[in-house]
Amino acid sequence: MLELKHELKLAKTRDEKARMNFVSGLRAHVLNDMATGMRTVYEGDVEPGFRRSAGRTPKDGPEVHKAIKPNEYFKFYSSLRVTAQDMVWQSVFPPLERNRGALKSKATALAKTKRRERRAEHGSLTLQPGFEVPRYVSAIDVHLMAGNYDGEYEANDLAAGALYDNGLAVFSFGLMGQNLDDIGQSIAGFIRLKYPHLKPKKILDLGCTIGHNTGSWRDQFPAAEVHGIDVAAPCLRYAYARAEAQGRAIHFTQMNAEALDFPDASFDVVFSSMFLHEIPQKGIANIMREAFRVLRPGGLMLHMELPPNSQLSAYDAFYLDWDSAYNNEPFYKPFRDLKPEELCRKAGFDPKKYVQFVIPSVGWYGEKVWSESATQPRDVDNDKTGRLTDGILWYCFGAWK
Repeated sequence: MLELKHELKLAKTRDEKARMNFVSGLRAHVLNDMATGMRTVYEGDVEPGFRRSAGRTPKDGPEVHKAIKPNEYFKFYSSLRVTAQDMVWQSVFPPLERNRGALKSKATALAKTKRRERRAEHGSLTLQPGFEVPRYVSAIDVHLMAGNYDGEYEANDLAAGALYDNGLAVFSFGLMGQNLDDIGQSIAGFIRLKYPHLKPKKILDLGCTIGHNTGSWRDQFPAAEVHGIDVAAPCLRYAYARAEAQGRAIHFTQMNAEALDFPDASFDVVFSSMFLHEIPQKGIANIMREAFRVLRPGGLMLHMELPPNSQLSAYDAFYLDWDSAYNNEPFYKPFRDLKPEELCRKAGFDPKKYVQFVIPSVGWYGEKVWSESATQPRDVDNDKTGRLTDGILWYCFGAWK
């Protein structure tokens, strides 16, 4: 398991570390070795059987799912993956419960200390009393995380943020980097290199949760004022303390991305990561329109997401849609069935200014691949794109205004 590199990390016993390491290794086995085995089973048995009965290959992900669902290997894979997902959170609960009081005290002290150390520049935290969390957040324990992002159980609670941070470290088995920000560092670094003319003054991260990828934009564009918004107060409290502890001046605000409380044309970059697939379709349309509104002319909107089904093979579409059926992600497949270029067009962006990229993980491949990918675009239909597996490639789409 990756050990977090910041002062808010939980104190753990040897047994707790061993348990987390086991769960992390189990997930790596399921998502690498067993996933490879499942493709072999599909290509060697399931697809030929479908072809014999239907006279053709499966046309899309749902047909693949229906064909493979009775297969014993698929049942074993799915059962073990769901169990491992639940074990991720279960492994974090004991040290989190034991450290809740200390965590709150440390977060408060860190914020005050870092503010004193950097009087000229520091971040901020703005929460809204009586804020109404959308039901599509409050009613669902997304990816089986108990209490979801917004669960609060005491005054000034930030446990949900700590649960997500430490759980993600177990969940990602090292692929997210030491700060869990490989998505942000890979994409922000790629954009900085590919578009040297882009000198953003203000950057906005939508649905920032604990700010792990928000900080990457601050690292890559240190002259910019960086904002992160989310609906979940516990995550924002944790995000603010986390950023201050790392010396990153970021402004966190409790806000619904469907109705941004920012003036028109006030940001040069609007970004999100693994956010839109947790929103119902009507909400996605609202978010895209709001992104267009708050962007300045010449600004860039960019969403790191799972690649759309329209650009993948039937099997790979099925594989990525697994979460929608088995991992408490009800909006996951409906989002991936949409066409991102159409989302941008309907929000007001010029179709000629649409962009999408497949960006190699900087933690896995190193920075040199940015220049290669900038001149030689990678195909979206790749079994590494969007999949948490060795050699992962991050997909993102957006548009210039």
